[in-house]
Amino acid sequence: MSRKFAKWYDFFMSPLEKKKFYKIRKELLSRARGNVLELGAGTGINFPLYELPEMVTAIEPSPYMIKQSLGKQKQAVVPIELVQAGAEELPFADDSFDTVVATLVFCTIPNPEKAMAEMKRVCKLEGKILLFEHVKMENRFLASLQEGLTPVWKKICDGCCLNRETLHLLVDHGFKVKEVQKFYRDLFIFVEAINKK
Repeated sequence: MSRKFAKWYDFFMSPLEKKKFYKIRKELLSRARGNVLELGAGTGINFPLYELPEMVTAIEPSPYMIKQSLGKQKQAVVPIELVQAGAEELPFADDSFDTVVATLVFCTIPNPEKAMAEMKRVCKLEGKILLFEHVKMENRFLASLQEGLTPVWKKICDGCCLNRETLHLLVDHGFKVKEVQKFYRDLFIFVEAINKK
């Protein structure tokens, strides 16, 4: 991820974050318990919202995003450890985490299938998966627009794909979906799932 993209990310996202996203993130993260892994922590937008975990280990591949997140790490009320790593090769032992969190990250992971497999590996049996992601829409016309725009969008937005089917990917990897909430005509989804080995 580029230095420039990391620097301006919060500025461009702030209109959405100040409105609906803040409430969605707060509800999602209120369900995180125990030893938590956050995939693709970005600029640390979630850090001040964690209240109940014993510990949060936040991975992020971009050194520029990690630097942007340091201020929010200091605002956190729970311990947060930052680790520079990608979601496809997590540097943790099997069954290390009680909860895994991913917010607006599966759109940019180069190999989401491998990341799902890694997430399953490091999450404990019956552990919780909490996702807030933008996905390919159900409406055929809008979905086709997403398909057409994705190649250009990826270049503009540092690898972000508009057409990911993250919920299907979650089910295909054997996670049991407990709850799905949809926002903005199903462009964004909030998911709570359980890890079944």
